[in-house]
Amino acid sequence: MADGWQSGAVSERAYCVLAPNPGPMTLDGTNTWVLLEPGSTEAVVVDPGPLDLGHLETVLRFVEERGARVALTLLTHHHQDHAEAAEHFAAQTAALVRAIGTGHDDLTDGETVRVGGLEVTVVMTPGHTGDSVSFLLPAESALLTGDTVLGRGTTVVAWPDGELAAYLTSLERIERLAASGAATRILPGHGPLVPDAKETVRFYLDHRAERLDEVRAALAAGDTEPRQVVERVYADVPREVWPYAELSVRAQLDYLRYRSPDGGRNVNE
Repeated sequence: MADGWQSGAVSERAYCVLAPNPGPMTLDGTNTWVLLEPGSTEAVVVDPGPLDLGHLETVLRFVEERGARVALTLLTHHHQDHAEAAEHFAAQTAALVRAIGTGHDDLTDGETVRVGGLEVTVVMTPGHTGDSVSFLLPAESALLTGDTVLGRGTTVVAWPDGELAAYLTSLERIERLAASGAATRILPGHGPLVPDAKETVRFYLDHRAERLDEVRAALAAGDTEPRQVVERVYADVPREVWPYAELSVRAQLDYLRYRSPDGGRNVNE
């Protein structure tokens, strides 16, 4: 890609190992993040990515070259481009995998995870999926967001697991973290580092409001099926991503079905 994002250090504690799975929805590929406190021998890996053995070997080699071992793996959500390799990686490293959902040692909102001197705070951010979670790196004022906020473009609300009201609430939560200075930068699950978290999240919120207005207009024009709404509202995006756009449209339609145009009371109340 001309504006491609590559593996590399973004700070003294965070390093990206880019998975070789580029595509319309994964951008340059999945960002596997290695977090390591300076001088520590214990690393945290966030989102080992797809089950690509070469990629996992690259992650392990990077950690080992720094005289460290993987002590913990964290997952931002269950989608395969982030989590498919988790079970295999756990067997390789003998490190616990923590995430939200069945079969995992569930994380708790606000919990501080400490590994080798590194502190990571759990921030629940459902919406893209029901189990989406972000991780705050206080020492870096950085937030690892998975697919909740991307390095380029906007994300899909993956209906029916994803839910728009929850997603908007999560964006507002991230906006508050950015406004307070707790999270000034975003380390996304795809695409490059976001240097201005506050500006980017405000763009996301404005974009969602604009899309909702466009969906309302499509409904008023007589578009009754999700695909019809996609063809009108997402006419400016490549057709290859329309199936994913339809997931967001279905989430938007569910949102509008139960809420008034100002996002307030239930329309049946």
